[in-house]
Amino acid sequence: MKTIRTGVVGVGHMGINHARIYGEIAGSSLAAVYDADGAAAAAAAAKYHTRAAGSLEEFASLVDAATICTPTVTHHEIGRTLLAMGKHLLIEKPIADTPARAHELSELAAANSCVLQVGHVERFNPVLHALEAQLQNPRFLEVTRLSPYPNRSTDIGVVLDMMIHDIEIILHLVRSPILSMDPVGISVLGRGEDIANVRFRFENGCVANLTASRISQDRVRKIRVFQENAYLSLDYKNQSGYLLRLARDDERASSGIGKLIGLATDSKIVTDFSGRRIVREPVEVEKGEPLKIELESFVRCAREGLKPRVTGQAAANALGIALDITRRIEEADPRNAPTHTT
Repeated sequence: MKTIRTGVVGVGHMGINHARIYGEIAGSSLAAVYDADGAAAAAAAAKYHTRAAGSLEEFASLVDAATICTPTVTHHEIGRTLLAMGKHLLIEKPIADTPARAHELSELAAANSCVLQVGHVERFNPVLHALEAQLQNPRFLEVTRLSPYPNRSTDIGVVLDMMIHDIEIILHLVRSPILSMDPVGISVLGRGEDIANVRFRFENGCVANLTASRISQDRVRKIRVFQENAYLSLDYKNQSGYLLRLARDDERASSGIGKLIGLATDSKIVTDFSGRRIVREPVEVEKGEPLKIELESFVRCAREGLKPRVTGQAAANALGIALDITRRIEEADPRNAPTHTT
């Protein structure tokens, strides 16, 4: 297997985990790290037995592919520099601070035959793979993402920090143009919104309701999908879930359903709901570390020239919607209303 030289720009909260995994996965050799904070770079290099580059240019000379884990406002400048030098990139979400800069990065990657992947890590959660295997024309989706107040990403609101994951996933699952969206949000501890909700209506009739909050004592990451004759509930955090569906004729005949009402059999529970037989069964999830799966996929794409699962274009689309939601929330904030003097 061909091994490529990998590296990380920005070894803070997220970047240090990228460095760890690059040193563990097949096909990757962690060749360098770089951080504007030289002491942080040196500490990461010592911990993971690699080299701390003294400049971005030196870093680029040492790697074939890299992750950018710096503040969002720096993604465009750093990404443009590395792509111009022919480096494959995984840029942590959001891809950039404006859609125009996101599209520019995507175009530059194509012009230089570089892989550009964006770190929407939830797309690599085994739960999503399990969901897609069961998905059939979703009609309503309910997505909840809650966390305690973070010690990072406080320069952006909860929509760009957390909800953007679910926006990208919803676009991927529904695959229909957005007809309308109705966002609301408020600030609690920070300047930007700390809790937000948005309801999307799509041209194909599907509705999606997304809630994100970073003012919570609990960590919750769940998606619920309602489709014809079935309901799926999946937990990203615990990598588990279940399916409710109408019982098939063969299940009624073979299971002696009259005796199994409310009882479990072969990991299934059959209940009688208004005269209809409903089966509850677990969704099989092959558990794994999403970030490791994501980086393994990126390394494979960079090594073999494959199209990444989350492209720059897909990330730019999600960013544009997230920024629109943020703008509408800001415009509705009474703190931003003009003051009237007499």
